[in-house]
Amino acid sequence: MSSEKKLRAKPIIKQVYANLQHTIEKKQLKPCLVIIILGNDPAAVYYMNNLRKKGAKIGIEVKIEKLDTSISQEALISKIDQFNSNSEIHGIMLQKPLPKHIDEVEIVMKIAPDKDVDGFHPLNMGKLVLNQDSLLPSTPAAVLKILDFYNIKTEGKNVVILGRSAIVGKPLANLLLRKDSPGNATVTVCHSRTQHLANITSQADILVAAIGKANFVKKEMIKQEAIIIDVGVNQIEDAETGYKYLGDVDYNDCFEKAAKITPVPGGVGSVTTSMLLSNVVKAALK
Repeated sequence: MSSEKKLRAKPIIKQVYANLQHTIEKKQLKPCLVIIILGNDPAAVYYMNNLRKKGAKIGIEVKIEKLDTSISQEALISKIDQFNSNSEIHGIMLQKPLPKHIDEVEIVMKIAPDKDVDGFHPLNMGKLVLNQDSLLPSTPAAVLKILDFYNIKTEGKNVVILGRSAIVGKPLANLLLRKDSPGNATVTVCHSRTQHLANITSQADILVAAIGKANFVKKEMIKQEAIIIDVGVNQIEDAETGYKYLGDVDYNDCFEKAAKITPVPGGVGSVTTSMLLSNVVKAALK
């Protein structure tokens, strides 16, 4: 398989982390991120430890606040208030999954918008839609970063996004509609109720898959020489290794037909992590 087709994360994150480290040293910053986790979900713990290691390499302190899953809504809000008022903490992140008794909407509202490194607070979402400076959600920011780094033109292009989540689909659609670059695209958002889906996806110059179904996108669903951005990370059982990660796109099936394609792993997910840490530095600068 030709490596030119692969939109790999490695060269992007190398550049991002070098720039972040330079900014931290030049401005003499001490960026600090607090991650709140309720319980001990193995995938969440792995992700947090990974963030902590990456942060340490470039000068970002990542603190992990482990709380019991039985914590009340009020006690969790009290803990967030403490972090909001602590000037030495620049970013607050709430690690999923959350226990069923916790109202996620209310909790997100309680995180100070200027410390909301996930970019999920309504104030940050509103600024995103209005094209005002804000902390952007990391995954949509990662998609833009990949398009920009590999000089993929979006102006006037037909972009189809599979998935309408508030975390990826909706914010990404708004970002690609902006007059900035990457942007100025004609954007179609598809979802589980979209009819004649393959007819729509096969018209896309750029297809972004964020639907949460392993190997969902097949070659019949894509246009010849389309750009494929695969946001999906699906953990699948594997006889040899126990489990493996697959994207929403059937990579091997679509590879020959696509002009460029992101791998999973080693694509959007890795860039997303770097965008989150970029938000911590941005918050520290403010």
